[in-house]
Amino acid sequence: MDPQAFIRLSIGSLGLRIPGANLNSAKSGIQALSSPCSCEIKLQGFPVQTSSIPFVSSPEAIPDTHSIASSFYLEESDLKALLAPGCFYSPHACLEIAVFSGRKGSHCGVGTKRQQIGTFKLEVGPEWCEGKPVILFNGWIGIGKSKQESGKPGVELHLRVKLDPDPRYVFQFEDVTTLSPQIVQLRGSIKQPIFSCKFSRDRVPQLDPLTAYWSGSADSSDLETERRERKGWKVKIHDLSGSAVAAAFITTPFVPSSGCDWVARSNPGAWLIVRPDVCRPESWQPWGKLEAWRERGIRDSVCCRFHLLSEGQEGGGVLMSEILINAEKGGEFFIDTDRQMRTAATPIPSPQSSGDFSGLAPVVGGFVMSCRVQGEGKSSKPLVQLAMRHVTCVEDAAIFMALAAAVDLSIEACKPFRRKIKKGSRNSL
Repeated sequence: MDPQAFIRLSIGSLGLRIPGANLNSAKSGIQALSSPCSCEIKLQGFPVQTSSIPFVSSPEAIPDTHSIASSFYLEESDLKALLAPGCFYSPHACLEIAVFSGRKGSHCGVGTKRQQIGTFKLEVGPEWCEGKPVILFNGWIGIGKSKQESGKPGVELHLRVKLDPDPRYVFQFEDVTTLSPQIVQLRGSIKQPIFSCKFSRDRVPQLDPLTAYWSGSADSSDLETERRERKGWKVKIHDLSGSAVAAAFITTPFVPSSGCDWVARSNPGAWLIVRPDVCRPESWQPWGKLEAWRERGIRDSVCCRFHLLSEGQEGGGVLMSEILINAEKGGEFFIDTDRQMRTAATPIPSPQSSGDFSGLAPVVGGFVMSCRVQGEGKSSKPLVQLAMRHVTCVEDAAIFMALAAAVDLSIEACKPFRRKIKKGSRNSL
């Protein structure tokens, strides 16, 4: 498998200080700027990212060099767009970090505004295209003048801006998951078959290695029961030789919760993602658990929550991702420890590869995988990207295909249930 070139632009080690000020006067200076402080990180063609910025009280202190506040992932087309000639005053695009004090919003009904402290800009240059690790900036830089004492230096911002090559494998389901499509790897205009996907909707357990994990019942053919639950869905991923190398199947049926007509957070449906057990032929080893439910609102969403399981563990596990996907328009499910750590209450670790069950302790984070799917009722052909450093073999990629298929099918599994079906109409499930 040949990867596509991507680079990771990371911005971290953020901190603010007032040079030449002692501890108390520095704190008062920041407070005068209506702390807390935050920043908006902008790069042309990408959504604006925000991050808080801590105050550094000691003149000698350096913010954590390993902390990441923001990451952008760029492919070849993104770099070409950023390096394209712009206007006379700005020949190329810039990474821009605008620093603010205070918060947006209102207090007691009175609108409040943030105060902009200063801005850091870094022009996109040809070194961005070299595909080598490079530190673009690391250290302190003044971003504003002092308004408290004329002639004194203003606020300084500490940051570390780094480029790292981060190649990815890109895969596409060539048809809707329920039609058992072929899965191809994309490399420019080239499509190379890698896997096949076999979907089934069994109501009675079949004699195969997954039977040990199966939760279906033989008497589930009752029409009314069938209308009120979605279970027995299974996806197997086969390599080019026809061998099953990964699978996903429903272990907890998708059923409407009490008092409503949809799968609620209180009782989510669940998939078990499994891979062949190398120690026991014809057996399967649990790898992950995907739960999904519907969040009601002005725009309904489907929440997908994924846990990585250790060997022999079917419950619990390590939370790797919890993503809301627009039920109507679709969206992106991803495992990205940088993005998750900025929003999660507890750090989310990153495994070194899909088969590394012992590596559940936090390691160098970043992008692991993404899966883009369509909304309910639409022809969804999942597009999957995998970080090369997390894939050690073809079988590693297969397990992520099984996860992607489960995410895609969860959009349909979480559709509202019909309370009344006209006589003679076909079962929508």
